[in-house]
Amino acid sequence: QVSGEWERGGELLAEAAKSAESAGAEILLLCTNTMHKVADQVQAAVSVPLLHLADATAAAVRRAGLATVGLLGTAFTMEEDFSRDRLAGHGLRVLVPPADDRAAVHRIIYDELCLGDLKETSRQVYRDVISRLQREGAEGVVLGCTEIELLVAPEDSSVPLFATTRLHVEAAVDRALAP
Repeated sequence: QVSGEWERGGELLAEAAKSAESAGAEILLLCTNTMHKVADQVQAAVSVPLLHLADATAAAVRRAGLATVGLLGTAFTMEEDFSRDRLAGHGLRVLVPPADDRAAVHRIIYDELCLGDLKETSRQVYRDVISRLQREGAEGVVLGCTEIELLVAPEDSSVPLFATTRLHVEAAVDRALAP
């Protein structure tokens, strides 16, 4: 990610997807928001469906009756279109924080959360970012990074939070158990 070798990352994930398919997998998940940047490359390598994290998230947002959400995640997820456009394709308006807030959210993910370092000061940063997104019109906030849930909980927000990790898993279980 840091070196920008997305094509190589997609190749590695596509090979893993092929192996999973060969072993009998009937559905695939990329259990990371940021690597959904290469989801199309992974899907193209296999014949089994890839359950896209943003689709599962958008379905939950729509079920909640919301139309405008804030998006938090790594800089890649917030600034590039792979997640925003996928959510918008479901009729959602997607807001991202301003540059300084995006930088803080990204830094906390990589410098703290990925290392298991949970700081109350960082929780407050996220609360403040969520409040600013709400003032801009967000009716809910997508926690678009698997680690954010370690720090932010529903009680940290006055609008609904959509934890992509949990929503993705629930959608996968539903799909797997469907007749």
